[in-house]
Amino acid sequence: MPAVPGTIRPFHPSDLPALYRICLLTGEAGNDASALYRDPDLLGHLYAGPYPVADPGLTFVVVDDLGPVGYIVATADTHRFEQWLEREWWPTLRARYPVREDPRDGTEDHVLVARIHEWATADDTLFDGFPAHMHIDLLPRAQGQGLGRRLVESLAAALRERGIPGLHLGVDSRNEGAIAFYTRVGFTEAARHEWGRTLTLDLT
Repeated sequence: MPAVPGTIRPFHPSDLPALYRICLLTGEAGNDASALYRDPDLLGHLYAGPYPVADPGLTFVVVDDLGPVGYIVATADTHRFEQWLEREWWPTLRARYPVREDPRDGTEDHVLVARIHEWATADDTLFDGFPAHMHIDLLPRAQGQGLGRRLVESLAAALRERGIPGLHLGVDSRNEGAIAFYTRVGFTEAARHEWGRTLTLDLT
């Protein structure tokens, strides 16, 4: 039976290819990043795939009658998640993707490969109050319907059940629509960086 448009449900392993696709189609400050990467899986390897593998209970998916159209992925404990990445996730990817030079053809695979080899850990000053972190992406046809808010609410409820006091995220400063959305759902700015901003949400 087709899904009711806008259905939010827990992650199922069969969703993983769709999460990778959505990650790519929203990966350039909210826009389609397909032209930037020769390997369409690279973005997903960093910002989508590890979360439901490490803790599927904190991934929620939006579906319509055509399939998944959005998701929210998260970890309740960023420090422990980073340890898991080093132990379980990065070794295979580092072997698969050797460090490479910039081909100077406009593609950015080399940038993500460098991150795989030298992952920048989160600001540990956030860990006491905001130990969780998340990523959220919606395809254009799912935007403007309140689905992003519902995804954040679903995640927030799951984190509160675990006693997590808050979560944080990073957002590209160019993605003004995302920043406005996060502000509407209760996030506040914690820091600004060369690459963007860190926002936090108090769950207490």
